[in-house]
Amino acid sequence: MKEWDLRKLHVLRVLHDTGTVTATAAALRTTPSAVSQQLAALSKQIGAPVTEARGRGVRLTGAAHVLLRHAEVVFAQLERAGAELDGYARGEVGVVRIGTIATAIHRLVVPAATLLRRSVPGITLSVRETEAAEAYEELAAGEVDLALSLAVDAPTARDPRFVLFPLLTDPLDVALPTGHPLAGVPGLRLAQLAEEPWIFGRRGPWRQITLAACADAGFVPEQTHAAVDWPAIFSLVAAGMGIALVPRMATAGGLRREVAVRPLDADRPLRRIVGAVRGGAEDAPLLRRTLGALREAAELDPLVQVS
Repeated sequence: MKEWDLRKLHVLRVLHDTGTVTATAAALRTTPSAVSQQLAALSKQIGAPVTEARGRGVRLTGAAHVLLRHAEVVFAQLERAGAELDGYARGEVGVVRIGTIATAIHRLVVPAATLLRRSVPGITLSVRETEAAEAYEELAAGEVDLALSLAVDAPTARDPRFVLFPLLTDPLDVALPTGHPLAGVPGLRLAQLAEEPWIFGRRGPWRQITLAACADAGFVPEQTHAAVDWPAIFSLVAAGMGIALVPRMATAGGLRREVAVRPLDADRPLRRIVGAVRGGAEDAPLLRRTLGALREAAELDPLVQVS
């Protein structure tokens, strides 16, 4: 039976995720030559090359993909072993590191932390605000234990590195200047706003969500301003410079008096918030308790819908 070196398998896994030897070395805080040496040793061990030249870089061979498929099972099982040992040794005492999008902090994470302080005071949440797509990079790298993001940025259910948990559905409203002719119209439809100047990001999930919602309503929005920070967006709207779709979770802290937020009940645009942990870690007692508190916080929120 072959004696496997998990460090070499981890190097191969990171190369698969990053795409280049240089990026792998940076992620592992080592040198490209050290990465190449590990890959060469792994190729010698299995009797077949794990990389082949492609232009100025390398790509994984078929043998490497076979090895990775089995390695993912091994890594997941090790996560399960760690979760079980953690539960045995520490019980319900410890720190859960959460990487989360900003709007989920106020409406999900803080209420969940309050619930945990009452029911399991030994659990402490360490919160790190992050962009939705980056949350999974940090989760895969072990920098956080739990990621909260938009479903539009989540990996597929077939990705063995992660296990996803639906949490809530967040309705989207439209933010208009208070003096806008449509600000007081009952039963406002998205299509009525087709000729308005729009505000959304140049890239990223919120751009995708805005374009998709408008496409469902039968038009392409004219982007007049590009912004992703909610206070900046509300400032532009208040100044009468445009309108924007806004998640209901982003309006919880109150708004400027110059901004009118109106529901789009007939169109019902929405976004979904999901949680994710590394594959195999879903049975860790601390993560089970934390996910339970997040679900309870979602159920207690009257402004959103539980997924």
